[in-house]
Amino acid sequence: MALLCYNKGCGQKYDADKNKDGELLIIFIDLSGWSCCKKRTTDFSEFLSIKGCTRGHHSNEKPQEPLRPEVKSDKGEIKVANGREIIYQGPKSAEKLQRERPSSDEPMTKLPPKVSASLAQVLEKLEISQRAEKEQKESQTVIQGTRCKNAGCKTAYQGPETDTEVCTHHPGAPVFHEGYKYWSCCCIQTIDFNAFLDQKGCSTGKHRWVPKQDKKKVACRHDWHQTGNNVVVTIYAKNANPELSVIEANRTVLSCQIQFESNKIFKRDFHLWGVVDVKRSSVNMVPSKVEVSLRKADQVAWGKLEDPGYKPEPEPAEDAFTETDEPHQPDWDIADDDISCSDWGCIR
Repeated sequence: MALLCYNKGCGQKYDADKNKDGELLIIFIDLSGWSCCKKRTTDFSEFLSIKGCTRGHHSNEKPQEPLRPEVKSDKGEIKVANGREIIYQGPKSAEKLQRERPSSDEPMTKLPPKVSASLAQVLEKLEISQRAEKEQKESQTVIQGTRCKNAGCKTAYQGPETDTEVCTHHPGAPVFHEGYKYWSCCCIQTIDFNAFLDQKGCSTGKHRWVPKQDKKKVACRHDWHQTGNNVVVTIYAKNANPELSVIEANRTVLSCQIQFESNKIFKRDFHLWGVVDVKRSSVNMVPSKVEVSLRKADQVAWGKLEDPGYKPEPEPAEDAFTETDEPHQPDWDIADDDISCSDWGCIR
């Protein structure tokens, strides 16, 4: 019975009874040529036709394949090959990342800002000009008969002696809801508009003859990019004031409140796509923008900046912004139709 020879370079059929030395030329090792002889070629067909240079017995035993590391689909499992342990650790799946995602209600940590020297110089010049402007306004003579701008105060300016009088006013905001009218600070409800205007103030202080310049909550252009280790959020807020700005974060939420250009405020929360390492994150402020560098907790590519499962509120158009330490004080004699319902709430 004819057997097939598995020696490299042979491939002939032979009779086992007539298998003698000297009938086979073998020993082939590499693809560009054989290590046992000097002939080389770049043509694969020609390489296969090179005759062997050594004689020996035919063999019907297949040569052993070299051992290779065992590979399975399960990530993180230990493989054993050639007596050595090989660990394959792939990236976490989206499902696993979602299961391990921390809560967005974790305590926030303030990120310390790094202020560039150029921004510090710009802010110093702005502070000097604002101080001079304020002094100029205060030095202007108040016209006799000017009404106090504090809500609920009807006093008119009659001279310097009027400044010594006590101003009784409402520090809260007017609320119009379901026909009722009241001030959010004292919640004395009435349905008559004139009675509402005649309500005596519930707080005392000094008269204010000049209208207060409110800060504006505005939308601000922002962008982001990522590297292997970091996600950088860029907010194009010009001349941001680091002393009046607060940037906080936990592992899944970035909260920004940035005051810039004197009286503008950008406020927004970013519910992040991935998880960040807050302790290794930082803020860099320059005259043209604010950059927040967030360190990735896992070195995986982010598909987006924000979590697609979270629907953020639409960014506001430019409107009046009320500070928490000093509430907005609207003029007391505003028309009924000009005041919209407020979120200030009182229980009747």
